[in-house]
Amino acid sequence: MFIFRFTCSKGIHPYRQAHDGHLGRVERRTMSAIELCRTAELGGHVEGCRSCGSIRVAYNSCRNRHCPKCQGQACRDWLAARQDELLPVPYFHVVFTLPVEVAAIAFHNKTALYTILFKAAAETLRTIAADPRPLGAEIGLIAVLHSWGQTLTYHPHLHCIVPGGGVSPDCTRWISCRPGFFLPVRVLSRLFRRRFLEELRVAHDAGRLGFFGDLAHLAKPDAFARLLAEVRRLEWVVYAKPPFGGPQQVLAYLGRYTHRVAIANSRLVGMADDRVAFRWRDYRHGARTKVMTLDADEFIRRFLLHTLPDGFHRIRHYGFLANGHRVPKLGLCRRLLASQQQNNLEPSAKSAAVAAERLALTHRCPCCGGAMVTLATWRCGQAPPTPFWNDTS
Repeated sequence: MFIFRFTCSKGIHPYRQAHDGHLGRVERRTMSAIELCRTAELGGHVEGCRSCGSIRVAYNSCRNRHCPKCQGQACRDWLAARQDELLPVPYFHVVFTLPVEVAAIAFHNKTALYTILFKAAAETLRTIAADPRPLGAEIGLIAVLHSWGQTLTYHPHLHCIVPGGGVSPDCTRWISCRPGFFLPVRVLSRLFRRRFLEELRVAHDAGRLGFFGDLAHLAKPDAFARLLAEVRRLEWVVYAKPPFGGPQQVLAYLGRYTHRVAIANSRLVGMADDRVAFRWRDYRHGARTKVMTLDADEFIRRFLLHTLPDGFHRIRHYGFLANGHRVPKLGLCRRLLASQQQNNLEPSAKSAAVAAERLALTHRCPCCGGAMVTLATWRCGQAPPTPFWNDTS
């Protein structure tokens, strides 16, 4: 997708010129990366087929994590690495959402508030799961940060993919959750709200939060305390979706969430008179698909709302899936689930073989299926080579 090339039709970087004083380094870099992605300016290579002589020119991608065009391969690589980490149990999808009042603070303090969001959600799930009444086990989870709604407005929330069970405190057995039910969402909501607000107060007292514009008054302790009291009375949205059928369904679902950006190529409808039209799903009215049209400037502004701070990890692992002890913990889980393991190995192997086959096809000739060989390359900043590749001998 060429969002910014698509919307900059009236001149060179008009959005930058109009909003020069309000763009940060991350936003500028994101815009440049998407503008140049898959163009000759980033370099590329020329492939030729020795069988039929067809030629294919491939330009390099920008590899920016906000670029929709570059996330496909990154997602496939990530999913391939997760193949061996899936367990033969149902998986649940739990979503933690911040209220509007807190989201306004998060926009100006992304690193601090996103970190608190991850910590509060993970601790909430692990604490409630450790309670003997609902489950009484150590669980693992993968948490993925999203910050957008269907219309590209700022809506920070966390998607958590959780195996339906965990390891008993004495590490001698696997404890499965009840069929079709993971943890009580009302209890999750209350504890998540308390944990988040506690961490938010600590961050404010430590001077780690910044307040600007209409929120400048929250820098005062008494005003911030009043805000905390107000949001503490709200019902924070936490909900759990129905469980997945098995590991392969989890992989397919993860692929739609882990490397998603604010808007996908397929949702763009078109542009006319400097107005961009895109599809969105209205979940308040039966998930109906509608078309929204925005001015080009407003479309770019909304897209840039969702850039992440430098070095911030939007996918994190907790519990027995945490990076520090994932291998031994998963080994324990598999031993405890040994009776079910054999029935779930073959589909994973099949999926891996399909992924490998698809990757191999990308290096074959689209005309005859023969092997493609690299004839020439050029780097970023260099001019494409002279077309000398007609001779493929």
